[in-house]
Amino acid sequence: MNKLLIVGTVAFDSIETPNDSVEKILGGAATHISLSASLFNINSAIISIVGGDFPAEYFEIFKKRNIDISSLKIEKNGKTFFWIGKYAKNMNQRDTLKTEVNVLANFDPIVPEKYRSPNVIVLGNLDPIIQLKVMEQIIKPPTITILDTMNFWMGSTMENLKKIISQVDLICINDEEVKQLTGLDSLIEGGKKILNMGPDFVIVKKGEYGSMLIDKSNSFECPAFPVKKVKDPTGAGDSFAGGLAGYLTKVNSSSFNEIKNAIIYATATASFSVEEFGINGIDKINYNDILNRVDFINKLL
Repeated sequence: MNKLLIVGTVAFDSIETPNDSVEKILGGAATHISLSASLFNINSAIISIVGGDFPAEYFEIFKKRNIDISSLKIEKNGKTFFWIGKYAKNMNQRDTLKTEVNVLANFDPIVPEKYRSPNVIVLGNLDPIIQLKVMEQIIKPPTITILDTMNFWMGSTMENLKKIISQVDLICINDEEVKQLTGLDSLIEGGKKILNMGPDFVIVKKGEYGSMLIDKSNSFECPAFPVKKVKDPTGAGDSFAGGLAGYLTKVNSSSFNEIKNAIIYATATASFSVEEFGINGIDKINYNDILNRVDFINKLL
């Protein structure tokens, strides 16, 4: 079975939306990516760190999905990464009220021996220094390496961010981040400028307006799935990355056409994530549920 290696945060999230709120639920990039990817019946492992405050029942959530957590380090005397966010009324904007990096501050990632030649790597939103350390441990280049990042790293560690961008095959980035990274208002031109930094593909996420795939000679636009009610957008981008990686690991391909297909599956996967708080939207579905929404999206193309 093909292998997927995931690097990112395993965290606690406290989230406030216009209609509801939750306290210290399971979150983090690696969490959403791995649970979403697990729906595609692949082998996967996560590299992350948690504190001694991380509940035992949360480990079981990963285990029941056959996600290898042998490299999920436990710092018994430390505290787990903790994020608090509040969404505006339209749910398109959010404010970070608090970020406690905690055990992540001094995290030194170790790639499991059997995952040093994976088919696919996802470098989830995380300090580029950690992402670079992971790539140094990879023995054989994977079929595709996917990077997800955010505006915070563009403001605080641009040099290391550009280093990791140069080492990956595909970068997932939202429309505002394209403008920040490149200084260009045009998403197409901005995407092409990012291609010149090293990747073969750029996926621009546009929220409710779907996403766009760009390479040096092609582009593809995928509409969003029309979710009736968005409850919590927090894990949407990571669930998208998980669906994308899950599909590409399953087919073991990095062709433009297969990445197009992967985006459709990723869009369907992410649409379930936003319907519930935290992981609950993904936790209650199976692969056939994704297929049903893939069929719907294909009819929109």
